[in-house]
Amino acid sequence: MVDKGDNPLVPPVVPTLPAGAIVGIWFGYNGDDLTLRAAPGQSLGDARCVNGSNGSVFGQFAYCNAPAFFTAANAAITAGKLKVPAAGTAIDGKPCPTVRDFFIVDQDQSDNLPTLYLVSPRGHLSQFTKKNRAQHTSSIPLGNPSDNRLTDAFVDPAMGCKPWTAPDLADPGSLVPALALNELQARMTQPAPVAIIPAGDPMTLVNGNPSLTKTNLYRLGADMPVGNSYFDGDTGRYCRQMLRIAPQRMLANQKALTAFATPDAGAANSLYTFLAQRFVAAYQLLECSALVNAPDPVSVTLNRAGVAVSATVNTAALNRIVQRFAGLQAEDDAADSIQRERQTNE
Repeated sequence: MVDKGDNPLVPPVVPTLPAGAIVGIWFGYNGDDLTLRAAPGQSLGDARCVNGSNGSVFGQFAYCNAPAFFTAANAAITAGKLKVPAAGTAIDGKPCPTVRDFFIVDQDQSDNLPTLYLVSPRGHLSQFTKKNRAQHTSSIPLGNPSDNRLTDAFVDPAMGCKPWTAPDLADPGSLVPALALNELQARMTQPAPVAIIPAGDPMTLVNGNPSLTKTNLYRLGADMPVGNSYFDGDTGRYCRQMLRIAPQRMLANQKALTAFATPDAGAANSLYTFLAQRFVAAYQLLECSALVNAPDPVSVTLNRAGVAVSATVNTAALNRIVQRFAGLQAEDDAADSIQRERQTNE
């Protein structure tokens, strides 16, 4: 990103692409509302770019040509030309989490990138390359602690897993994760239940109301199956699956997560407390308490600076809640499996 009228700290490396290359671009924003503007005389549609629907932006997320990229990538997978690595097994004996694991997701999953940048003391950005790091030692890394980088750079190593990486075209010899790799691997390897962006995702609402059109546009940018009805994005089901999976796995891996660095020192003092405060925020923003008729069994303690320094899971309350909607589990799992099967057959 280069501010209008300014220059970048270092001119970016422009990759050399083969003829006929199909390129997708994804935007992750650390602010609140990202609005893309087309070049004069053009529209976002001309550039195959999407940042919302009918003037209602997603928020931190946008993309250009993503559906075409994923169509080509999935065709290559089917033809055996692109091999997706297995997610592997975590230290708790369960599959390594993907960005569609209910252990990972929050209220707006897949809303950012694992990409790192360098930012100078004066606020100029540059690419996170070995050369730039060596020449600009006063610059510091800048990333986003949302689903994608959280999974790749924090949860994966804490739990003995490795993200899928590919060569960085701006930094020869370096391998990096990417949103596209995250989503392709999640599509191919995430076992049921599979988290798909719900209708209640704040980034897909229009004037505070669910929008099937906007939800589907968001999903297309992350290689997810589009829905035919609001049932496909049932937020209540999403909340129930989060409750069934996330708190218990956090507790089971508390020691390893507590020992690992926090993605955001301003939010939490460890990876464990970061995941806990993130769950609490997602539960509130999705209005899960009303949708499942139960208070949040996860709580965090904040210090005077507002940093989460401890977290508690009320296991007795959690067990009562989960048991109360146990009769819906088969239905919930079946609905999530149908979504996964639909995409597999696309």
